[in-house]
Amino acid sequence: MDDIEKELEQVQNEEELAVFHKNYLSKTGKLTMMLAGLKDMIAEQRAEAGKRLNELKRAIEVKFFQKQAALRAKAVNEKLKNDPLIDITVPAIDQPRGSLHPITLVTRRIVDICRSMGFLVVDGNEVVTEFENFDAVNIPSDHPARDMQDTFWLTNGKVLKTQTSAMQHEILKKYGPVVSAIFPGRCYRNEATDASHEFAFFQCEGMMVGKDISIANLIYVLKTLLSGVYGKEINVRLRPGFFPFVEPGFEYDASCPFCGGKGCPVCKHSGWIELGGCGMIHGNVLQMAGVDPSQYQGFAFGFGLTRLAMMQYAINDVRLLNSGNLEFLRGIKR
Repeated sequence: MDDIEKELEQVQNEEELAVFHKNYLSKTGKLTMMLAGLKDMIAEQRAEAGKRLNELKRAIEVKFFQKQAALRAKAVNEKLKNDPLIDITVPAIDQPRGSLHPITLVTRRIVDICRSMGFLVVDGNEVVTEFENFDAVNIPSDHPARDMQDTFWLTNGKVLKTQTSAMQHEILKKYGPVVSAIFPGRCYRNEATDASHEFAFFQCEGMMVGKDISIANLIYVLKTLLSGVYGKEINVRLRPGFFPFVEPGFEYDASCPFCGGKGCPVCKHSGWIELGGCGMIHGNVLQMAGVDPSQYQGFAFGFGLTRLAMMQYAINDVRLLNSGNLEFLRGIKR
């Protein structure tokens, strides 16, 4: 670790920092590859080795983001120092009033539909504990899903929420074993940005727990929700999928609202659009929240609000949503 820290200390600019990230912290970096190699170890050794490697990677990530923040602050200060004409305190003059952001509009629509079905709407924190983000949703320290999410770790040991599933434990603890709730919110993952990826994005998750809750209830809720969003009858299909916090787990698709399932460029001529993941909440997740899985069961589903907004308003680059570009926002047909 000392050698890696010394290499990081010698980084002088963001270009060199990007090379460091690629070498050690990216999906093909040395630390990531070491974690991927744990699958070849015997079970007794894998847990301890996974814990140590995750701690090492976490410590390097913290120092990496500290270095990144320092370099960016230095660049901003130098620009302000060398350009005395910049005054960030001057208010905008003769600017037209704005309007609601596309993600806000989509979120409000989702909230209205879910409230009509009796769901609570819960606003969660963006900074959560390691336990809430991982352990409480059945992702222990040696689980490969931790590494797949490229987490932002903070110096106090907490994390920027990588998924809205991090709210499940708190909701179950607060409202008990019989609850229906949705929890939209912003999530963060350390990803390279491009037209379809951003480091900050919006998700929405829903859950229903009680007695005699089944997959049939899940399908009904999804169909009602999506039909309300698109203003027309939407069919839903489930495909087997793996998510640590549900069992069984599914990927769910919606019949294409743009072509009615006949096939078009939006659905890649398949008639279906993949929207998210869902399934019956894993017994471990219920048990950790104090809910008896032999008495209660429930489902959870999630989808990307960012992706939904892009589909709804025909936006082809996710970076535009966080750009603050007023020309782009004014041009959206609402």
